[in-house]
Amino acid sequence: MKKLVAVYVIIMTCGFAEEYTQADRIFDMQKMAQAMQDIQSGFFYNNLDIVKAGAKDLKETVVKIGPIKKETENKDVYERWMTNNTAMTKRIQRKIAQNTDDIVARFSAGDATQALQFYSKISSECMKCHVRLRKW
Repeated sequence: MKKLVAVYVIIMTCGFAEEYTQADRIFDMQKMAQAMQDIQSGFFYNNLDIVKAGAKDLKETVVKIGPIKKETENKDVYERWMTNNTAMTKRIQRKIAQNTDDIVARFSAGDATQALQFYSKISSECMKCHVRLRKW
């Protein structure tokens, strides 16, 4: 009986799970932009807590980014591949997450120059996605 209830709960949870929408993506992009601004403010004010908070927000938000329903349901194989390149997205997400850790580590160690270089690498990864996938 318990197994039956557990299976029912799982099915209902999956059935009511909300899909990732364009509005969600826009909100997440705005959160990432704010996190990048927070990191930069932490650099300018020489405040490690602000840098850590911005890095934490960025790292938590970047993993949410993914294709929206319209992109995944597209029937044209080439178009779907161009707009839903999940391998590239995952690679960019991993690099951004690693670079945020490096920013905090370098800034904590007092090496603001290296931390700024990792910040620049994150900006480069952001632009890579926007240019290649979003066609900016």
